[in-house]
Amino acid sequence: MHDLRALRADPAAFDAALARRGLEPAAAALLALDEQRRAALQALQEQQARRKTLSRDIGQAKKAGADTAALEAKAIALRDGIAGLEARAAALETEIGEGLARLPNRLDPSVPEGPDETANVTLKQVGAPRAFPFTPRQHFELGEALGMMDFPTAAKLSGARFTVLRGALARLERALGQFMLDVHTGEFGYSETGVPLLVNDAAMYGTDKLPKFAEESFRTEDGRWLIPTAEVPLTASVAGEILDARRLPLRMTALSACFRSEAGSAGRDVRGMLRQHQFSKVELVSVTLPEESDAEHERMTLCAETILERLDIPYRRQLLCAGDTGFGAAKTYDLEAWLPGQGAWREISSCSNTRDFQARRMNARYRGAEGPVFVHTLNGSGLAVGRTLIAVMETYQQEDGSIAVPEVLRQYMGGLARITAQG
Repeated sequence: MHDLRALRADPAAFDAALARRGLEPAAAALLALDEQRRAALQALQEQQARRKTLSRDIGQAKKAGADTAALEAKAIALRDGIAGLEARAAALETEIGEGLARLPNRLDPSVPEGPDETANVTLKQVGAPRAFPFTPRQHFELGEALGMMDFPTAAKLSGARFTVLRGALARLERALGQFMLDVHTGEFGYSETGVPLLVNDAAMYGTDKLPKFAEESFRTEDGRWLIPTAEVPLTASVAGEILDARRLPLRMTALSACFRSEAGSAGRDVRGMLRQHQFSKVELVSVTLPEESDAEHERMTLCAETILERLDIPYRRQLLCAGDTGFGAAKTYDLEAWLPGQGAWREISSCSNTRDFQARRMNARYRGAEGPVFVHTLNGSGLAVGRTLIAVMETYQQEDGSIAVPEVLRQYMGGLARITAQG
């Protein structure tokens, strides 16, 4: 959510920030509504003052035994007028709030210009794609040949964009999630958290998923939402609170199922499990003081990178351009892993600093020296477990179709060093 006072102070800067995202100016329309609201509030105050005076006059007239019928008729008219002004001011405030809620976060000055992912900037690359002495296969080819990745059964149960994993591949996915949590909690100080998979409108709105992303989420018949990511319950856990600054930063992590309708993705990544309606992800969330959020963004991204480095998967860090940065983010780093079967870099983590954008929507603050101040919130994948499974399968595949288990995962696999069709 945007600060209306900042919009009033510099509408040109507000529109310039929207223009960076390719959006039309909005300041004039919002300020016109704000002026109408303020005028309604001013008129309301005047009418309330008149009603107070009139109430006093009626009381004095009754004490004097005078006829108060005319005064009481004026009081009724004032009451009706006040009710109308209250309703108008409330309606205008709602319209302004809805208008602001539809607008994305302001971008950090360091975000490069550009319309789409083609303008993203590679900041670094760690590791080189492995040279295979054979033509590497894609994950679904490997998984189906092993008899451990079952798409027909998933389609029978749930439809397209679901996967049934079996045997050692199912265990490998579990091992990845456990490994990630152990690193993030044991080495980086994140607090492991079990979160609800169903949340209410307030939690979705506060984390900028509503109204913008309603079509990309699943809603239950009782009006709750299946979480698109554990970012939602983790971040919304501080909604409405005034935190002790000494508790910050708060660092939380959760391994959860995530659910996305993938609206608008028809025809993209149809084969395999790159783009699923249900997937597992280890989420990282930080709640910080404003002056610490930039450093926390770097730290969070390095935590996610550490997982890829321990797994020895080549990756690169991308700074997303203006046209590719998400709705709620001021700045985003994407980590892209090399998938040998696809012969392409694919996103495996996205780490974003939302500054106070989410905090304003959910009224999350800390106790500053001069009163409550909005916190900054950050979120990132540490990592997307399903996509990491794909990267491990394709990176560690052998010519005979087996998959070597990375050394750091073997303790979670009962010592298993290689996954074969025999188990």
